[in-house]
Amino acid sequence: MHIHILGICGTFMGGIAAIAQQAGHKVTGCDANVYPPMSTQLEARGIELIEGFGAEQIRLEPDMFVIGNVVSRANPLMEEILNRGLPYISGPQWLAENVLRDKWVLAVAGTHGKTTTSSMLAWILEYGNLDPGFLIGGVPQNFGISARLTDSPFFVIEADEYDTAFFDKRSKFVHYRPRTAVLNNLEFDHADIFPDLAAIETQFHHLVRSVPGNGLIVANGREASLERVLQRGCWTPVEKFGVANGWMIGGAETIAFKEAFQGTLRWNLMGEHNRMNALAAIAAARHAGVPAEIGIEALSQFQNVKRRMEVRGVVNGVTVYDDFAHHPTAIATTLAGLRQKAGSARILAVLEPRSNTMKLGVMKDALPASLEAADQVFCYGANLGWDAAAALAPLGKKSAAFDDLAALVAAVARAARPGDQVLVMSNGGFGGVHGKLLAALAG
Repeated sequence: MHIHILGICGTFMGGIAAIAQQAGHKVTGCDANVYPPMSTQLEARGIELIEGFGAEQIRLEPDMFVIGNVVSRANPLMEEILNRGLPYISGPQWLAENVLRDKWVLAVAGTHGKTTTSSMLAWILEYGNLDPGFLIGGVPQNFGISARLTDSPFFVIEADEYDTAFFDKRSKFVHYRPRTAVLNNLEFDHADIFPDLAAIETQFHHLVRSVPGNGLIVANGREASLERVLQRGCWTPVEKFGVANGWMIGGAETIAFKEAFQGTLRWNLMGEHNRMNALAAIAAARHAGVPAEIGIEALSQFQNVKRRMEVRGVVNGVTVYDDFAHHPTAIATTLAGLRQKAGSARILAVLEPRSNTMKLGVMKDALPASLEAADQVFCYGANLGWDAAAALAPLGKKSAAFDDLAALVAAVARAARPGDQVLVMSNGGFGGVHGKLLAALAG
């Protein structure tokens, strides 16, 4: 089959492209922004990429057009597909029908930690010799790739609650029909498509309804929102983590299940959020057949994911980190983890509020509290629909907002001194700010 993917350079759709090619399909694709790193990864696989969404691409005559959720009505290629009655399908549905149908799917859902927990889970299964396939919204450094297809019955997928496509407004994860489902946490996010938390809880309930009775739901026992989801109806065994009657991690990183000791976790990841991610991954892997003690052993060799507290460089005693945090809860937990590691060293937080929810200003009042653990805060406020300086005013003199990236870089470089930890947080490229900061610090 020849598939042509619209929106191929996103992490998810790029992953589908790689998996489809591994499955023996001919793959081509297009996107508005064909640029590295995804473009180079796809081109290295011999996948032809086309810049833009020109209607002339129908001349490729694929068997199926696979549509990413970046595509909307008025897209010229999509309009031509519709006008001609050509076959099309969403990315999640294509994946479900062509790859996941015969797999034991382990799906990791939640507002935070999906990528890290999926990566932990895939690595535990790999360490346990189960050779899993996976599709993850980041690059686990144990694997060096974000997606792969194997002959194994096991497939790990990062189960996103964002909508599927312009013609299918259900969450992506309803297509996956997992046998093992992780519900990591649940907060309000994606204000561009969900009116409130209750609307997201409904989508999570749809996911719960699709898990078979001989499957397993691994749920964060500390989340009232997830408890509400399960109370709406659950037909599957549930193992909870973070609570005494389920999976717990205690002092010295000792792990227990229903108060029975399972092993001691020896690793260098930071923060309570990663401890919770580890519990979820160990429990899910155990359901697939990897004993908890092997899962714990595997995580001692876990190398985390690119852009999750990734050290980008150290210049003149100043360490620059890159992190994906963009929701106030993620910002706060990331800072707490770094504070635990850094002790009394100064933390300079550099933030780009870039997600659709952040741009709408829905979370702006929660930002000051989330940044409280930083010693200084530098916010890039260009292209926002709200005043970043005003929103951060409760932080007083330790915060500053900039509409010019070069001015922000210069200000951070002036403020930094040996021993400082510079934490850059954004869910995008942030204009290459990491390299610019390292260059300015060196200069």
